[in-house]
Amino acid sequence: MNTDNGPGAAANTVLSVKNLSVDIDVPAGTLHAVDGISFHVDAGETLCIVGESGCGKSITSLAVMDLLPRSAALKADRLMLEKENLLEISKKDFAALRGNRMGMIFQDPMTSLNPVYRIGDQMEEVYIHHGKGGRREARDRAEYLLDKVGITAARSRLAQYPHQLSGGLRQRVMIAMTLMCGPTLVIADEPTTALDVTIQAQILNLLKGLQKEFNMAMILITHDLGVVARIADRVAVMYAGSFVETGTAEEIFEKPIHPYTQGLMACIPVPGSNKSGQRLGSIRGLVPALVGDLEGCMFRNRCDSVHAACETGSVELNELSEGRGYRCLMSVEECISAGTGNLLTTGV
Repeated sequence: MNTDNGPGAAANTVLSVKNLSVDIDVPAGTLHAVDGISFHVDAGETLCIVGESGCGKSITSLAVMDLLPRSAALKADRLMLEKENLLEISKKDFAALRGNRMGMIFQDPMTSLNPVYRIGDQMEEVYIHHGKGGRREARDRAEYLLDKVGITAARSRLAQYPHQLSGGLRQRVMIAMTLMCGPTLVIADEPTTALDVTIQAQILNLLKGLQKEFNMAMILITHDLGVVARIADRVAVMYAGSFVETGTAEEIFEKPIHPYTQGLMACIPVPGSNKSGQRLGSIRGLVPALVGDLEGCMFRNRCDSVHAACETGSVELNELSEGRGYRCLMSVEECISAGTGNLLTTGV
């Protein structure tokens, strides 16, 4: 059921998106990077968007933040930040929101932090630019947040440059910088990809704790289902620019419906189930090119349950309940019965 604020949206909805599409002009034609997705995220909630590299996850986040390249064209029926219509405001007003009421944690902090400015200067600039206070207040806020994200000797760290910090510390600085102005929405684009597993766990626990403390809405973009299981409230599985399955984290992990979601789950190594030396599974085939006129199911070239109807027309998202849906012509029972046996091939 679609309410005014989007499927399953509540009164405390922070971000509401309906029919978001992003097209990019490329030499071969028009690339349909994102194709008609709808979602919402509430205060204190984490929505994980998960899928393979190149499926449109990061482009979705850049569209919400108004950071798309000039060659990209955005279309949407609705793009609301609380009561603010982001489709109607000017670039100047959008810039006033970005870094203030909405913040983003990028994948690689070393390329996001300016190497020639001290950590403290970069954090204070955000606070001062958005009119939150003067230099003294900005310095106190920066020190407080560095301490909050677990960086010891916070005051001395403010005088350091990004290259003087480890990868984990730089990511903590990025999180602290994102929180400088107290945003209601935080988008984290694969924030743990470049970190080792121990630091990954620390960063995820940190994000979850800060989200609860500040009651932020968070969108976490990842291809790691282990991360999703640890932190997600709701999940949107993305493939070839569209959501192919949505639901709570419990629903997605306990009863995946779409063949792609089932394939992703079957690729996860399970302690005690995978024998030593046994090759892990992989989903056979390749992601289709999204250039030109698109029709039919985008997953059909990787699915052995494909039939004639999958080749043409459009495949809509079947809504089973509030926030629970899948994009396939088969029924739920047929999808589950087909299983993943025909989808998987051995791989490295």
